[in-house]
Amino acid sequence: MADALLIIDMQTGLYDGPEKPFERERVLHTINQLIQRARRAGKPIYVACHTGPAGSPIEAGSPLWQPWHALDVDASRDHLFNKSRPSCFLGTDLEQHLKAAHVDELVIAGMKTQFCIDTTCRVAVELGFSVVLPQDAHTCMDTPALKAEAIIEHHNATLTGAFVKRVKAAEVFF
Repeated sequence: MADALLIIDMQTGLYDGPEKPFERERVLHTINQLIQRARRAGKPIYVACHTGPAGSPIEAGSPLWQPWHALDVDASRDHLFNKSRPSCFLGTDLEQHLKAAHVDELVIAGMKTQFCIDTTCRVAVELGFSVVLPQDAHTCMDTPALKAEAIIEHHNATLTGAFVKRVKAAEVFF
């Protein structure tokens, strides 16, 4: 049973930017289902917002920096925090919050698969956390080299075993 949910970079500027994430509506719905299950179980929800430097389109507090309006997060009870690197741990107090909440197993969802999802999964394991990656609860955009679907499939396969326990979101229990 998972102890906490971490949602990464589901922000207006990324989710609703000029390049749309692969299957974005389905992924949003899936993440919102995870949020509801974590809430019902009384488990903490952490929401990472990628934050650019002052003057950038995603500087803290800007319209594009905000969590996507249909993401079912609540700043009054969920733990929203800023990050400026692909790792949700580098330069943040996430590790301290997770340890204070006695989190051993962390569910990770959001975007972008090949950057922040991949990096955060790997670092979390290095820090001693067990990671559950719902294979259908993270996404990204097409790149010049690969379609988003191939990127997601590749990372689901690559991270499984050494870094994450890969499951379908419907199989995640808090």
